[in-house]
Amino acid sequence: MRILAVATVLLVACKAREATPPPPSSSSSPSPSPSAPAISDGRWRAQLDSPGGELGFILHLAAAGAPGPAAWIENGEERVPIERVTRDAGSLVLGMDHYDAVIEAKLESPGVLAGRWRKTLPTGHAELPFRATLGAAPRFTPPATPPSPAPSPPSPAPSPPSPAPSPHSSGAPAAPSFNGSWRVTLRDADGESPAVAVLHVRGHEATGTFLTPTGDYRYLAGDAYGDQLRLSAFDGAHAFLFHLRLAPGGFEGDFWSRDSYHATLTGTPLDEADVPRALPDAFAEVTVTNPERRLRFSFPSLDGGVVTNDDPRFAGKVVIVELFGTWCPNCNDAAPLLAEWHQRYRARGLELVGLAYEFTGDPARDTEMLRRHRDKYHLQFPLLLAGVSDKAEAGKTLPDLSAVKSYPTTIFLGRDGRVAKIHSGFAGPGTGRYYRDMVAELEGVLEGLLDQEPAATQGRQRSSRADAHADPRDTSRHRRFR
Repeated sequence: MRILAVATVLLVACKAREATPPPPSSSSSPSPSPSAPAISDGRWRAQLDSPGGELGFILHLAAAGAPGPAAWIENGEERVPIERVTRDAGSLVLGMDHYDAVIEAKLESPGVLAGRWRKTLPTGHAELPFRATLGAAPRFTPPATPPSPAPSPPSPAPSPPSPAPSPHSSGAPAAPSFNGSWRVTLRDADGESPAVAVLHVRGHEATGTFLTPTGDYRYLAGDAYGDQLRLSAFDGAHAFLFHLRLAPGGFEGDFWSRDSYHATLTGTPLDEADVPRALPDAFAEVTVTNPERRLRFSFPSLDGGVVTNDDPRFAGKVVIVELFGTWCPNCNDAAPLLAEWHQRYRARGLELVGLAYEFTGDPARDTEMLRRHRDKYHLQFPLLLAGVSDKAEAGKTLPDLSAVKSYPTTIFLGRDGRVAKIHSGFAGPGTGRYYRDMVAELEGVLEGLLDQEPAATQGRQRSSRADAHADPRDTSRHRRFR
């Protein structure tokens, strides 16, 4: 009996030991098992390590099952949803597939991600290191020693008030004199180009944008300390960083884009009323080269056929021909507006066609990017693969135009098939009132063309008016109808 009791105790002890999970491994190497640390939901202060320094932005990761996008990027008022999000055992993949761009990162330590951002370009790829820290840190790391107090440059016209400062603002001297509109000159290896800066500073928080002859630099956000201003924008594919410094008579600074482009810039105060006249007239940048004012084109469509300007669907219609690229930020700004116009005005005789100029020159890859663009914006008009993004090469595909200067370029054809107006560039919603003014102007052109009667109807109306004023005793003009 005593032996049986001891055996029973040993058996119970062995069963208890089997039910107890083994202690965690003391190894410091990350484990690929499901027990690896999870990437937390919430707000992350992220940055790309640009040639100009930290390019900050805000990244949000939503909880599993939450309504809306699984992740999004914040640039001031802008929210950029991320299409493809994968979180698995301490790894994060953010796929901006419509831009052919991706961020791949791993947990370096609890609440810290490290990895790389990669974007397809005509010459290969752009690539920058990526880091993110969980929490409510500001977009840029505040300077340890605040810059010297700002000098007193001529004050530009005041801009509309910007949102109240964030609770992350500190007590260092701010730079309210950056507020307002500025006439800007950008200088790079190709020469000089004009721009207009519209800046808003409240406390240490700064927002704004730069308008150019081709478009704008989107929703910029950053900070202002003393005589310095930092602004950035990142939408998954375009990485913009500005450093500005107040100087006698205005400001000077630097601009970086992606991993290689750099320009210097200077700015002088500009009255807000003069902003529309500070850049070239968008309707005068490109002209038609033939006296008939015809635009001839013939390019492959996504369904494998070829669409030309003589396609029957365009006959007697007002047609918008949009020159664009899926890689182009302002083209992506324009796409929802084009989709809206197509739905709103189709019954009145509007047709659209998009001529795409893409990065790689690989027909299969570029066609796939066109499909993604069509599906993202629910476009129901034909998109044609017209060529590569180089503007000089694009111009060769459309000899009826004097040049291709901007993406997008919006070409309005009247019901008679002739070019009525050509608008170069697109000021996106990040420009505020200038976007609204541009949309109103473009819709004015469109409405005017739609109000015109088709050519056949015009001919019948002219004949009816002639009949009404004809001498009823004159029968000679009717003999051919006998």
